[in-house]
Amino acid sequence: MFNLVEKRRWFFIASAILILLSIGMLVLTQFRFGMPLRLAVDFTGGSLFVLHFEGPATETAIQAVFAANGLSETIIQRLGRPEDNTWQVRTREVTPEQVQAIFSDLAKQGMPVDRNLSTYESVSPIVGGEVTRAAGIAIAGAAFIIVVFIWWSFRRVPHSVRYGVSAIAAMFHALIIVIGFYALMGLLQGWEVDALFLTAVLTVTSFSVQDTIVMFDRIRENIHRYRDEPFERIANRSILETIHRSLATQLNAIFVMIAIILFGGTTIRPFISAMLAGMLVGTYSSFGVAVPLVVAWEQRASRRAKKGAS
Repeated sequence: MFNLVEKRRWFFIASAILILLSIGMLVLTQFRFGMPLRLAVDFTGGSLFVLHFEGPATETAIQAVFAANGLSETIIQRLGRPEDNTWQVRTREVTPEQVQAIFSDLAKQGMPVDRNLSTYESVSPIVGGEVTRAAGIAIAGAAFIIVVFIWWSFRRVPHSVRYGVSAIAAMFHALIIVIGFYALMGLLQGWEVDALFLTAVLTVTSFSVQDTIVMFDRIRENIHRYRDEPFERIANRSILETIHRSLATQLNAIFVMIAIILFGGTTIRPFISAMLAGMLVGTYSSFGVAVPLVVAWEQRASRRAKKGAS
């Protein structure tokens, strides 16, 4: 039987390197932009356009017009059906003169805007701050509930609280790496944190914990089934029995995400990329971090108990 758990030291080293690189990206972004992550207008404030065009328009053409008016950092999204010809544009604060110039340039590019159906308003950074606080509270609350749930569900297993703590450690391991990845792409591609990124972060937590609980549940079953085997062998057996299910489930979603990244719009690409990175790291965290942590914790506690007895 191939022993993954036996190689946990290499998993821990790889995870430590990824975490250090992620922290390094955040520090580098802090020095370059004055903040650990580049923030979009959802957090810094800015302007919000809802443009209803009289005919077809494309994301690339709209972005080119805004860039020509000094607004290169824009977030453009289609609203409704393609035949509605309605687009939403988020950008930094603009002046009334720039608004008129944008409307005029759009018309010159063959994309006249229906002024009666189009709107323009300022976006307050307070909204982004409230969403961030809500996301932080949601993650903290979810972590507490997960620990309590696993502790109660695994109460017939010795030291059940260790499973809950290890699951949370794996979850934060995935979050840190995803945030570091986004910081790197902010340096390379100019990606900015918006409300969609927070959605991706919250989704990553669920993916990571879901896989971890599946593997922990198989350990719980195998502990009673293979009573004479050492715990490390039981944990490794449980990983091998469940990892194919996790990979099969995740690969279906991964293929769809890759297709969206390759053929979807540029606006949604950062969100899907963060989801993809989180899914990959979350799957790895289950068998490379969560289960090995429980095994290492159990073995260390066992050695201490033997030393105390001697």
